[in-house]
Amino acid sequence: MKILYFARIRQIAGRSSEEVEVPASVSTVAQLIDFLSSRDEAVAAALSERRTLRAAVDQAHVALDAPVSGAREVAFFPPVTGG
Repeated sequence: MKILYFARIRQIAGRSSEEVEVPASVSTVAQLIDFLSSRDEAVAAALSERRTLRAAVDQAHVALDAPVSGAREVAFFPPVTGG
């Protein structure tokens, strides 16, 4: 699965993307965050603000309880504002 990190999350994680073999036991975005955080301290810091964290699965915005089974790509980004 391709994991993408954007904006401030990319800066804290120290990378813009990575390819990850996700265990079958990981079935939601929240569980994916737990899995990614357990592997790397920088990623854990980048994904620590779950209250404001946004995610997209295969380019569709989703809640953190959304399924990731069969997903090709999951992206994480901070809240988006505009004017």
